[in-house]
Amino acid sequence: MHRRIFKELTLTFIVSVFALLSLILISRGLQMRNTLLGLELGLSDVALLFWFMVPSFMILVLPISCMLSVFLTFLRMSTDRELVALKAGGVSILQMLRAPLFFSLICLGLALFISLYAISWGMNSFKSTILHIANTRAKIVVQPGVFNRDIFGLTFFARKVDPVSGHMQQIIFEDQTQEEHGGITVLAPEGDIFTDEAVGDLVFHLKNGRIYRVVEENVSILDFEEYYVRLDLSKLISDLGSSFSEVRPKEMSWGALLQMDKTRSAPSERYQSKVQVEIHKRWALPTACFVLGLFAVPLACAFEGVRRQLGVVLALVLFLLYYAAFSMGMTMAESGVLPSFFAVWMANALFLLIALLGLRLVNRESGPRLGGVFLAVRKGLARLFGRKASRV
Repeated sequence: MHRRIFKELTLTFIVSVFALLSLILISRGLQMRNTLLGLELGLSDVALLFWFMVPSFMILVLPISCMLSVFLTFLRMSTDRELVALKAGGVSILQMLRAPLFFSLICLGLALFISLYAISWGMNSFKSTILHIANTRAKIVVQPGVFNRDIFGLTFFARKVDPVSGHMQQIIFEDQTQEEHGGITVLAPEGDIFTDEAVGDLVFHLKNGRIYRVVEENVSILDFEEYYVRLDLSKLISDLGSSFSEVRPKEMSWGALLQMDKTRSAPSERYQSKVQVEIHKRWALPTACFVLGLFAVPLACAFEGVRRQLGVVLALVLFLLYYAAFSMGMTMAESGVLPSFFAVWMANALFLLIALLGLRLVNRESGPRLGGVFLAVRKGLARLFGRKASRV
């Protein structure tokens, strides 16, 4: 019995993870389309960037997939009267918990590994790859002898370009983004292009040139030995939701979070609060796999008779309620309204309490039968709207 339940849980879990992750990645790809088209990324580059984003999505996909798996499995068993047959054979609902509890613990362990290690690896690898691609693309886009206008909306010309070293000769650089100041034109015999990975800037290093500025009918000329044009790559990838100028707590490794919390070396008090919230979040979301998996068992028994399609919708709605409570707790913790530990773990404690109470009621066979009520309401609405449609 436990092997069959565990097998069904695993198959449903794999389908749920694949479906939810695909939907999230497709949605993210649509948000990133301007950047992907602007950088002219190949299929391998896009696949690599998505691979680095997977851990940050999986930390949310795993709890809901675990809950869906347990809920749909026990909902099918309840609807097919398998639970009734097992209870008639002397097997209580508590004796059936071995497989879902073991399955939820496996999901918890996987989510914990992703939370403590894989998320920071994915974020850092994502940034490094974007910097490398932007640097490489910039060198390729600056074609020798061609006016390039697709780098941040600026106009750039170089007579000769070395695609390997980034060294350029006979350079013309025009910036008309600040038209109220007349814009500037820079001429230089040589220069280099490279990426400053420390701050995430694309840098044009021009040497021994002149800057021309036209204001109304006056022209000002300024000679220089070295001139740096720094372009913030965050603007190039603004729709990716990433920033190179600062490291956010959710992008830090577990060790870096603990070190910052221990030394109190955050740049501000609010940043320190975010660090503390992130530390609890790294454990609270994986624990949600176990809590929601346990919560799904009495929930499935309560909605006996409901179709699996409607069961998916119900499970998603309840997970949204959980995540809304979880997000509200994080917001209150970051603003200092509640202590970090209490606010972040509040949603888990609430759903665990409901799960234990529900299991007790189901074991006593005194739990609420919401499935019949739900189906009756659905039939009533169908008849009501059906009559209105027929009258029209």
